[in-house]
Amino acid sequence: MSASAPQTAAGWHARAAAFAPAGDLFIDGDFCPAASGDRFETVNPATGAVLAAVARGGPADVDRAVASGRAAFRGGAWSRCQPRQRMAVLGRFADLIERHAAEFALTDTLDMGKPVTEMMVVDVPLAVLCLRFTAECIDKMQGSVGMTGQDVLSYVLRQPLGVVGCIVPWNYPLLMTIWKIAPALAAGNSVVLKPAEQSPLSALLLARLFMEAGGPAGVLNVVTGFGPEAGMPLALHGDVEKIAFTGSAEIGKLMLVYAGQSNMKKVATECGGKSPHVVMADAPDLEKAAEWAAMGIFGNQGEVCCAGSRLIVERAVADEFTALLKEKALRNHVPGDPLDPATTMGPLVDRGQQKRVLSYIAAGLEGGAACALGGGVPAGLEAGAYVSPTIFTGVDNSMRIAREEIFGPVVSVLTVDSLDEAIAVANDSPFGLAAGIWTGDLGKAHRFARDVEAGMVYVNSYMNGDMQMPFGGWKESGNGRDKCMDSLLSYTQTKGVWVTFE
Repeated sequence: MSASAPQTAAGWHARAAAFAPAGDLFIDGDFCPAASGDRFETVNPATGAVLAAVARGGPADVDRAVASGRAAFRGGAWSRCQPRQRMAVLGRFADLIERHAAEFALTDTLDMGKPVTEMMVVDVPLAVLCLRFTAECIDKMQGSVGMTGQDVLSYVLRQPLGVVGCIVPWNYPLLMTIWKIAPALAAGNSVVLKPAEQSPLSALLLARLFMEAGGPAGVLNVVTGFGPEAGMPLALHGDVEKIAFTGSAEIGKLMLVYAGQSNMKKVATECGGKSPHVVMADAPDLEKAAEWAAMGIFGNQGEVCCAGSRLIVERAVADEFTALLKEKALRNHVPGDPLDPATTMGPLVDRGQQKRVLSYIAAGLEGGAACALGGGVPAGLEAGAYVSPTIFTGVDNSMRIAREEIFGPVVSVLTVDSLDEAIAVANDSPFGLAAGIWTGDLGKAHRFARDVEAGMVYVNSYMNGDMQMPFGGWKESGNGRDKCMDSLLSYTQTKGVWVTFE
């Protein structure tokens, strides 16, 4: 943990007592209230206490933010500056995020319940890494020159799109925002960011630091508010050239509709999943597989789009593996005060999400599955939006808990008798974000990787990788890719130029 960060729960609580976040919109380089003057409350899910009254942006605010972004784009201070100038600004931006690590950790921990240690060792460092990686890619983008006759020059330019609308979720408020805005900004676009209403505060801190790093006014705007009032007008806006969205499949489909109803803007979606995590009897280390499997569903309270929520286990080792899974869950994923550095699992984002997850647990029991662990609210934490790590056995892939994204710490264990059956069960889903397999057989690993319908496949680990690996899915998990060089290119467009010499 950073030396500047508190080392104890008391230290973090002392900082929390003085917490005074920005709560206004950020448009054209400055904070401002919503045109309506309306506000909404954002709440600490661990205690139910109100953190801040945040500006409730609406269509007029979206119009103002898009106009600011469009003027900045056409002005060229960012869109046409030298590539290494943008690299320098984004490099300073990354440095400032790193310098304010404890502030970001406190903000997202209070706003959505993530354990503060996880913020310090995962979310903030990965956000900084993403920003630096993307900045380093700026001068690596290239156009091309065609092979033509002697009297013709043909070349292809790669240029920014214009104004990009980024709509981000609440489960990784800082990290998911950086995954969207970093490549959009690096490519030379202006951005209008709409953070989730459950976790709007770190986005406002980011906007201030972007200006401090030397970003021009109007290039990064933040409109806080609710989906129908701010997200939908942004997606429908005729001066927005792309929507980058992470969220539910239901809303992701609407993003495609809105693009068709407006200006046929580009749309990149990442819409969650019901990811299969397969454990074969020949897994090289069953205990290690159980540890990764527990992390893959109980990490971040299960509020992870690529969570391995369907554990597909070969029958011969199912009982042994389930026992190990329970052991790892009880040891490594213990709900508690998210401001305590020792806590490994915080509350869900709000009471609504808690109610949703508990309703799925009830549906699992009603559907005939057996609850092997958890299944309710942990004792002593009733004041917050907590749910205990929950394991279901005896699950059939037709059950709701095996088919629908729960987005909480609930895992279904399904048993199979062969790799072919495991692949068939894995693919029997409308989603296709991630998949994993544990096996000591290289042939099985490659066959699974080839045949499983998922955008990311992990062999003998889970949710692993680095910045060069694309993050995104197939089927109803969406069509976008985050992190990698392809992500940066997706925020550009090509222009063919044909020059004829007289």
